Amino acid sequence: MTKQQKRARMSEIVNKLKEVYPEAVCALEWNGEPWKLLIMGRLSAQCTDARVNTVCRELFAAYPTPQALANAEISDIERYIRSCGLYHVKAQNTKDACAMLVNDYHGVLPNTMEELLKFPGVGRKVANLLLGDLYRTGGIVADTHCIRICGRFGMYPESLKDPVKVEKIMNELVAPEEISDFCHRIVQFGRDTCSARAPKCNECPLRELCEHT
Repeated sequence: MTKQQKRARMSEIVNKLKEVYPEAVCALEWNGEPWKLLIMGRLSAQCTDARVNTVCRELFAAYPTPQALANAEISDIERYIRSCGLYHVKAQNTKDACAMLVNDYHGVLPNTMEELLKFPGVGRKVANLLLGDLYRTGGIVADTHCIRICGRFGMYPESLKDPVKVEKIMNELVAPEEISDFCHRIVQFGRDTCSARAPKCNECPLRELCEHT
C-alpha cells in the first residue's frame, strides 16, 4: 500500500473501532488526577494494566498526594508495588518523580514532550499517554498492543518491534485529533480480539481491513 492508501485504511479502522468501542477509556484507573497517571504509566512497564490498577488502589490510599509519595520511605513504596516487577527502580522513580512534580512544577504536569521526558522513568510511550489524555496533543502510544496490531493491519512489517519507529510511522497515518482515543481503543481491541498468541480472526470486526494471515 502507498502512504495515501494506508491513511485511508487507518481512517476506516479508526471509524470501525469507534463503532465497536464508543467510549475510549484509558485502561489505567487514574480517576482524573494527572499525577496518578504519571505514576501508573511508569509502573505499567512490563506489567499488566490490571495489576497496576490493583496495586495503585492501595498505594494511593496510603499516599493520597504526590507530596506524600515524595516523602515516603523507598522501602514502603517497594512493599506496595513489589508485584509490578522491577520494584526497586520503579519505587525510586516514583518517589523522585513526585518530588520533581511538587518542587519543580508546583504539582502541574508540563504539556511538552521535552519536559515530560525529564521525569524519572518516563519515556516516549508514557509521555505520549500523558499528553494525549491530559492535553489532547500526544502522539501514538506505541505499546505492545499497538505495535502488534498495526503491523497486522499492514502499516509496516509485522517483524518491526521498535516503538520509536512505530510511533513515527503511525503518527503520519492517524489523524492527530483521533490519536489518543485510537490508542485506548486499540488496547481494548487487543485484549478482546487481536491477542498476541491466538487472535480471533474469524470473529474480528476488522478482518476486511487487515493484512494479517
